[in-house]
Amino acid sequence: MRAQVLEAFNTPYVFKDVKKPDAPTGQDLLVQVQAASYCHTDAVFASGAMWQDLPRVGSHEFAGVIVAMGDDVSKELGLSVGAPVGVPGRAFHPCGSCYECRVNDGDPHGYGVYCTKAGNLGLSRDGGFQEFCIVDSRQVAPIPQNMTAVDTAPLMCAGLTIWNALQAARVTLKEGGGDGLTVAISGAGGGLGHLGVQFAVKLGCRVVAIDASDGALELLRQVVDSLGPLSHKVSIVDARTQTPEDVRIETCGKPENDLPGEKGVDALLVLPEAQQALTFGMKLIKDHGICVTVSFPKEGFLIQPRDLVFRHIEMKGVLVGRNHQLREMLNFAAKKDVRAKTRTYKLEDLNQLVTDYHNGVNGKLVVDMTK
Repeated sequence: MRAQVLEAFNTPYVFKDVKKPDAPTGQDLLVQVQAASYCHTDAVFASGAMWQDLPRVGSHEFAGVIVAMGDDVSKELGLSVGAPVGVPGRAFHPCGSCYECRVNDGDPHGYGVYCTKAGNLGLSRDGGFQEFCIVDSRQVAPIPQNMTAVDTAPLMCAGLTIWNALQAARVTLKEGGGDGLTVAISGAGGGLGHLGVQFAVKLGCRVVAIDASDGALELLRQVVDSLGPLSHKVSIVDARTQTPEDVRIETCGKPENDLPGEKGVDALLVLPEAQQALTFGMKLIKDHGICVTVSFPKEGFLIQPRDLVFRHIEMKGVLVGRNHQLREMLNFAAKKDVRAKTRTYKLEDLNQLVTDYHNGVNGKLVVDMTK
């Protein structure tokens, strides 16, 4: 079967024929891949900054159709041969006995997304840049009828992560659950960010969408235009030309008695690996607000303790999400028409996709296996 294989770090993928996986056993599925999305983590892995396991077939956010099932796949998962599914990279074969697997917030018994012993498709095990892939039945989600594989693939990491980040930011993940909340998204014009804007608005939030490049801001304008009657709930901010102090007043109002902590956004999501993104965004948060970071820059972030101590701002970090969140996110996206802005490529053209990514092409870049 056809596959794109990373054989050495900091080199192009190698397009080649590889052995098709054997029939699945136990709780595994064999999925015929229809679309595979490229994520920032794919670029980090290809640089040699993560797992050192090579060769590797990348992509930890993909979608396809079940073509075979192991004998132990639980009927409670609602899966069947021929069913379309979305596949996130985490978690493949967790240990089933550690704290994460035992205390798993309602996911399948013994299945812990955050198990440190679990595999990760596209990183520690082969992922979606191939025609067929073995996946754990407990990590997938059925694709709703009105969504395609290309629609679904970018949601398997970017969509799930930003959905989890919104929950960490105290947004209730149901329609109207963000009523009354204002959420700032730093890096709103990126892959996660433009999905986060859509989710937050359609959950009922007001959104302050921050970015600092022409391409990202243009993508944001396209997203806001697509929101129709809800577009008034988004304020687009160019961090290059606007100050956080002015943005705070323009979007949240001037505080009475010049008490700055009384006005501001309820939550900030920090998506870029840039200190400026955190610094700008922290100045928008009102006292007792929350900052949720998704990014993890190699050199770390500089955090001002006075924000935590005197302003009582809470800080959290998130990584992807649980299986039940995956399913609810995907169903919400289908119902509320949340879609990534995508550019598609043939599998043979994966290296061109990677070049475009590093050149700053916006939205989500996806291999469409039907092309």
